[in-house]
Amino acid sequence: MNTIVFHKKASGLLSLAAVAVLGGGLPAVAQSVDTTSTQQLTQLSETEVEANTQAISSSSVIPTPGTVATSSAALAPQHSESNAQTSTPNVAQADIGIGTATRGGSSYIGVAANIGLSGGDSALGDGNFMIISKIGFTRALSVRPSAVLGDDTVFLIPVSYDFTFQQLGDPLSEALPIAPYVGAGAAIKTGDDSQVSLLLSGGVDVPLNTQFTANAAINAAFFDETDIGLSIGVGYNFGGFGI
Repeated sequence: MNTIVFHKKASGLLSLAAVAVLGGGLPAVAQSVDTTSTQQLTQLSETEVEANTQAISSSSVIPTPGTVATSSAALAPQHSESNAQTSTPNVAQADIGIGTATRGGSSYIGVAANIGLSGGDSALGDGNFMIISKIGFTRALSVRPSAVLGDDTVFLIPVSYDFTFQQLGDPLSEALPIAPYVGAGAAIKTGDDSQVSLLLSGGVDVPLNTQFTANAAINAAFFDETDIGLSIGVGYNFGGFGI
C-alpha cells in the first residue's frame, strides 16, 4: 500500500518538474525568435537605406524655386554654345598686279613701224621705228608706254581701257580674239623744242599665240602742230612682275 502511494507521489513530482521545465523554455524560445526577427528587419532596413542613398546620389538634382541645390552638377553653370556664324559682306574688289593679263591678253613688249599721217613737228608725224609695250594693272586697265625714235624722239605714255567682243547671238561663247582699247595720257617731245602735250590713243590687240601679240594703234599728240601716227607691230608676251 505504501509502495503504491510512493509511486503516485513520484509521478506527480515528475509531472510538475516537466511542466516547470517546459514553462521555463518557452520564453527563451520566444525571445530567440524575436531577436532573430529583429536582426533580419534591421538588416533589410539598412539595405533599403543604402539602395535609396545610391539612387539619390546617382540622379541629377534639379533645383526648384524656394529650395537650395547642393549638388555640384546643379551648381555648375550651364553654357550654351552658339553655332551662328558671322557673315562677312562680300565687297567687290579689283585685283591689281603689275604686268597682269587684261581682257585683251597678256602684257608684252615689242617693236613696231610708225607711219606718219599728219604733222611733222615730231618723230610721231614721220615714218620711224618704235618700241611698244603694254603693262596690265587690272582686267580692264593698262599703261602702254612707247617711244617713237627719230630726230625729235617722242615718248608716249597712255593709260588705256580694254574691251572685249562677244559673238553675236551667243552670250555664252568665248570672246573674240580681238581686243580694242582707247586711252589718254601724255606725249613728251624731246629735242631743241621739247614739249609735253595731251595724247589720245586707240588701237587693237590680236593674240597670235601664247608668246606673241600683234598690235595696231593710232596716236595723236597735240603739240604746236597735231602729230598723228599709225603704228603696226608685234609684242612678246610676259607675265606679272609679282609686285
